[in-house]
Amino acid sequence: MFSIYLLVSFHNGYERFFIYRVDYPVEVSDASKVQTKSWFYSNYNFTLSIFWSPYLVKIKETANYSGRFDLYLDEADPEWISHIHNYDYLVISAGQWFFRPLMFYENNIDLVGCLYCKDDINCTHFGVTYGYRRAFETAFKTINSLEDFNGITFLRTITPSHFENGLWNKGGNCIRTRPFMSNETSLDGENLDMYTTQVEEFKVAEREAKEKNNGLKKFRLLDTSKAMWLRPDGHPNTHWHGPEETTKHNDCIHWCLPGPIDIWNDFLLEILKRES
Repeated sequence: MFSIYLLVSFHNGYERFFIYRVDYPVEVSDASKVQTKSWFYSNYNFTLSIFWSPYLVKIKETANYSGRFDLYLDEADPEWISHIHNYDYLVISAGQWFFRPLMFYENNIDLVGCLYCKDDINCTHFGVTYGYRRAFETAFKTINSLEDFNGITFLRTITPSHFENGLWNKGGNCIRTRPFMSNETSLDGENLDMYTTQVEEFKVAEREAKEKNNGLKKFRLLDTSKAMWLRPDGHPNTHWHGPEETTKHNDCIHWCLPGPIDIWNDFLLEILKRES
């Protein structure tokens, strides 16, 4: 799952009606950045880039505890923030990685708290939305402070997991084969908390952009959460590993089946057309 998507504009602008033709891009990625990919579409003079930044802020994986990360909550991740001046559109997202054990730092050295850390660690134990809120706050404030980026920032909201009958590491699965009807379920629990946190910070950033940047920077909401909540049938479940690998957990987070995730592109394209 990628955390950040960056797109440049069509340099010739948008027309009211479109005639589409297939274009085969040329990869122009930096070979030294394994998880950063870029493709150039010559027929459209259009570049698509993907930058991997699961927490949006600067991180360091703890050497003596595999899987735990130190997050520097007041510093945007240079892996993406140092590049966005080259782009006209930024689609930013983050979600499920914030359910891992995390240590929170500010001012580069000050430990302010943790998530899912051991009880003997002498710091404040926060819930899952604390680091999540601070990460989006820092990301949005940094975008608003940049003088060389005046593009449109899209927040793609969190896409929920659909574990049932247990957590991901305790037998949880997602075996449903059809979507929910709208009256069968609603966004709730931690999924709702994360969604609400995102949207609250987005609204703050949108207001600040209007007040401080004279409308040069714009923020738009790419809300996929409620639509994806209705699609428990979109995950690979057990089918992401071989039948003999019985010890592996089920995957009810990633969206690997055709259909649900494709509408993200439809949503984005529609918003881009309206912006033009």
